[in-house]
Amino acid sequence: MESIRGYVFLKDVFLKGQVDIEGGKIIAVKDANLTEEEEKQYIIPGLVDIHTHGCAGHDTCDGDEEGLRAMLKYQREHGTTSYFPTTMTFHEDKITDVVKNIKKVAETDKTVKGIYLEGPFISREKCGAQNPDYIMKPDIDMLHRVNEASGGLCRFVAIAPEQDGAMECIKAGKDEFKFSIAHTTADYDKAKEAIDAGANHITHFFNAMPGYTHRAPGVIGAAMDTEDIRVELISDGIHIHPAVVRNTFKYFGGDRVILISDSMEATGMKDGEYALGGQKVIVKGRLATLENGTIAGSASNLFDCLTTAIKMGVPKEEAIKAATSTPAKEAGIFDIVGSIEAGKNADILVLDKDFNLKKVYTEA
Repeated sequence: MESIRGYVFLKDVFLKGQVDIEGGKIIAVKDANLTEEEEKQYIIPGLVDIHTHGCAGHDTCDGDEEGLRAMLKYQREHGTTSYFPTTMTFHEDKITDVVKNIKKVAETDKTVKGIYLEGPFISREKCGAQNPDYIMKPDIDMLHRVNEASGGLCRFVAIAPEQDGAMECIKAGKDEFKFSIAHTTADYDKAKEAIDAGANHITHFFNAMPGYTHRAPGVIGAAMDTEDIRVELISDGIHIHPAVVRNTFKYFGGDRVILISDSMEATGMKDGEYALGGQKVIVKGRLATLENGTIAGSASNLFDCLTTAIKMGVPKEEAIKAATSTPAKEAGIFDIVGSIEAGKNADILVLDKDFNLKKVYTEA
């Protein structure tokens, strides 16, 4: 048995405590008096990134086993202990090969908790860094085939509500998949129709959708008008202005905001030329763009997004929930990860008081 002591994040507060772990599981959480050194550290759950394409020079859609394992190693080292490899818009055969590779890796690496399908059921007008050549009409039968190939790992499905067949697809698959409004030109009414049909999740809120105005509130307004909905936010300092990040947390709270990295293969790498969805991406610092200047995912990991949100003024407790318990609940894995409780996986991060990562424990 090993014991970790410090200020432990429990539900939504930090308390002095001790976490006992053994065999990759948390076996007890108890009060404790701390030494001077232990007073200087925070203990929080491992991060849950539900939307991430790549890192460390590799991409989910490469369909390469060793590449995916290298990605998972990088993520664990940087605090993400639950990972949802995210696909791009490709044809069905390509997506099928990719999810089969994820399934194979997931059999031996417990960091993989599911798969996020971002495309191909999106809008051409708001495709962003997705390849419009592979966009297709929403097709529940295709989703079933892909999910079967993945061994049932497909959890999140991005969808543009205005696409022909979107509502039928959502209604038919809402008990099997978490449909997320994404890459869309939908207005308020169409977005509310999709939400009422069963799409209660929004992919990278504000990005790849119409802006919010007083006469055309769009997807953003529809989400603000709905209690049972969660919104993803990329708080990398590039995608969203700090004021918008702060105000999104003020409106929705850490129980409804989900921080994501939306990371691509350049994350953890030097500036240069990379690829996303088969398209050339130029990376300078944290900014990743296509040749035409379109933002192409992020070059930040989730831990960086967490600390950046805190630096932007989001209360640390709210930001932590948005990177741990809230995504875990949304993904249906809160019974095993997302909080520090006896019986759960020993996915734990030790930080100093400046939120520098000191050590990662993981059941994986």
